[in-house]
Amino acid sequence: MNRSVQDLDGQGLRGGLLIVSQFTLAADTSGGNRPSFTQAAAPDEGRRLYEHFVAQARAAHSIVHTGVFGADMQVHLVNDGPVTLLLEVA
Repeated sequence: MNRSVQDLDGQGLRGGLLIVSQFTLAADTSGGNRPSFTQAAAPDEGRRLYEHFVAQARAAHSIVHTGVFGADMQVHLVNDGPVTLLLEVA
């Protein structure tokens, strides 16, 4: 099903967003086997950006759930289909 949350809302179906902070997206993988997070925002700035993003999402969508910023969360999911992410070092 390739529909956006906005498409679901427009058809009377229930769709929502789950927003979870994920600092590992800021990882620099150019240094070998261990990623570096030195370019990630400081925790206070990261929280501010996360809360701003959540506020923007809530303004645009009726159903928005969040994780707890900075928490050690255990997430269980089922992946649907193969996904390949290519990490290239420039």
